Amino acid sequence: MDGAVVAVAGAAGPAGRAALLRLAAAGATVVAADADAARLADAVDAARSAHGGATVTGDTVDLLDPDATRAWAHRIEKDSGRIDGLVHLVGGWRGSATFAETNLGDWTVLEDLLVRTVQHTSLAFHDALLRSGRGRFVLISAEGASRPTAGNAAYAAAKAAAEAWTLALADDFRKAGGDDGPQAAATILVVKALVHDAMRAERPNAKFAGFTDVKDLADAIAGLWEKPALEINAARLWLAAQPPKP
Repeated sequence: MDGAVVAVAGAAGPAGRAALLRLAAAGATVVAADADAARLADAVDAARSAHGGATVTGDTVDLLDPDATRAWAHRIEKDSGRIDGLVHLVGGWRGSATFAETNLGDWTVLEDLLVRTVQHTSLAFHDALLRSGRGRFVLISAEGASRPTAGNAAYAAAKAAAEAWTLALADDFRKAGGDDGPQAAATILVVKALVHDAMRAERPNAKFAGFTDVKDLADAIAGLWEKPALEINAARLWLAAQPPKP
């Protein structure tokens, strides 16, 4: 990934921190964004410290503001000359004990976090990813999008909507490639849930069965630039156990 310029949205959480470390180690120039300025600065500093000489910067961006998101993408391309990837790690969860107890306020929150931010980043970065010649748009999703449970209706519906939007982007990349095939790829990485070292320390007896470690997620993200766009465009790549086909 030497020379690649990759933006990471939602970079201040555990998955974002792991992605920054992994992408910096691979030689990419990484531009991180998050709404929490203090946590973002800490994540950026950690990635810089771990990999001396790595170019890792951070921007506090409100991804619910489409104009601010477009301005962020424009600034990255102007400063770096290119954008080769957008990794979407903005997350959030709300649920209920039963379907009947679902609070539709949860949908309002999750639609913003899990759908609107995907819409804004994909539209803002679309043209630059096509210009790159090896652009990657990466969505992290959950198995609940295809196997919703009663208490996770709002969460599963929001994840499914984000997946559908990403697959529409993938179709656009396919059409833009014409007979030569897509040069850019929109890919969905599916997990059951994520786990990191702090969670294990807090619950030393928990098994976290089927969970994906954030370091493994980061490896999977970085590996997408090693694969042909044709192979991974519109793909749902399972890092969790894939459900049996009906």
